[in-house]
Amino acid sequence: MRLSKLHGLGNDFLVLLDREADGLMARTLCDRRTGVGADGLISVLDNRWTLFNADGSRAESSGNGLRCAAQAVARSQGVRSLDITFETDAGPRRVQLDGDVATVEMGAVTVRRLGERDADVEVGNPHLVLLVDDPAAEDLLALGAAHPDLNVEVIAVAEPDALAFRVHERGAGITMACGTGSCAAAAAAHAWGLVGPAVVVHNPGGDVTVELKDETALLTGPTVWIADLDVAWP
Repeated sequence: MRLSKLHGLGNDFLVLLDREADGLMARTLCDRRTGVGADGLISVLDNRWTLFNADGSRAESSGNGLRCAAQAVARSQGVRSLDITFETDAGPRRVQLDGDVATVEMGAVTVRRLGERDADVEVGNPHLVLLVDDPAAEDLLALGAAHPDLNVEVIAVAEPDALAFRVHERGAGITMACGTGSCAAAAAAHAWGLVGPAVVVHNPGGDVTVELKDETALLTGPTVWIADLDVAWP
């Protein structure tokens, strides 16, 4: 079985282009001690994009995972640029790849509840965004354990129209970056009046930009190919 390993800002994925993935395959291959190691396993068949988290659970969408999948497809076609629309569990997601940078149309980002310092945000998957004094000081493991069905982001304003950001992803734990989480963070901060509609989100693994529009959010960031691997699988 042929796999590609890629990452977006350290949020790493295994991408499978010739067969469907499942939860057992994801748990086995994403294990960082006994498998290849990754935050998730993506399969792409006829532009149908499916993601399983490292724990085997299925995820609706992933901004970093979509960029990585586009890069994997482009490499398989021997091209550097690609304009592709994937069908995901959260709906269609268009990805425009130019070299090592891709922009994803992430769909509608909806702030469902806005508290004084916390917000529930939908990006095709559910997020809890918490406004804190210092994201680096927060116990993300405890927050993730308290909200196992949500992706949890802790944010603070870093500079004008820019956010400091950390994330605990359901099914994967603390990750170096999260594309849907960056969109959720930007939408919540914009709703609080802290940033404008174009936001730089400083993930631990690097920066992405989010542009909030009426019907979609545009997420732009890098994607890096790591390796192609041949893996034995029943």
